[in-house]
Amino acid sequence: MEVARGTIAVWSDLHCTWAHVAVWRLWDARRRLGLTERVRFDHRIFPLELFNNEPTPYRTVAAEVPACGALAPRAGWQVWQAPMTDWPVTTLLPMEAVQAAKEQSLQASEELDRALRAAFFAESRCISLRHVILEVAIECESVDVAALADALDDGRFRRRISDDWQAAQRDGACGSPPRFFSDGSDAHNPGVTFHWEGDHGIGFPVIDADDPTVYDELLRRAAGA
Repeated sequence: MEVARGTIAVWSDLHCTWAHVAVWRLWDARRRLGLTERVRFDHRIFPLELFNNEPTPYRTVAAEVPACGALAPRAGWQVWQAPMTDWPVTTLLPMEAVQAAKEQSLQASEELDRALRAAFFAESRCISLRHVILEVAIECESVDVAALADALDDGRFRRRISDDWQAAQRDGACGSPPRFFSDGSDAHNPGVTFHWEGDHGIGFPVIDADDPTVYDELLRRAAGA
C-alpha cells in the first residue's frame, strides 16, 4: 500500500476495541516523543460489518471491553450505559465522516476519529446517527462542522467505504487494527497477543502478552528517526 512519508496508515473499524487501544497508544506515544508535528495518522476504513455480514456485535464488544480497558485505561471506557435501543448497529456513516474530514486536513480527520471512538466507548453515544457525529465534531478544534455536514449530505466520500473494503482485501490488511508505513512494512495489533477462552462472542478474551513500548518504535520509524 502507498503511504506518504511521515504518515502511519491506520486501518480499523470504529467499534473495534483493539483499535481503540491502538489509536490511543499511537496518540500517547506521539505526544510523549514530541512527534506531533512530524507524524500524521491516515485513517482508512476496515468495515468489519461488511467483512462479517453482521451489525456491531454487542456481546463481542462487551466481552472485550474489560480486557482492552485494562491495556489502556486512559483511552476511555465504560460498560454500555445507554438503552440497548441506542446501540449503534453500524459504524459506516461515522467512518465516512472521518474520511470526509480529510478534505479539511489529516489533523481534522485524526481528531474526529479519536473523538468518535471516545464517544462510543467512554460515553455510550450512538455514533451511527448523523446528528451525534456532528455533535462530536463540534468538540474537535480542527474540524469545520458545517463543511463536514455538507460532505455527509453530499455523500461524496461514501464511495471510500467500498474502495477501502476492496483495497483491504486486495492488499493484505488482515484485520482491525493493522498499520502500514511508507517503507512498506506493516504491523497488526502491535505488542498484543491474546486468545479467546470459549467460543467467540460467548466466552472472553485473555491477554497472553502486551508490550506497549512497540509504539515508540512505530512512531520513530514513521518519523524516519
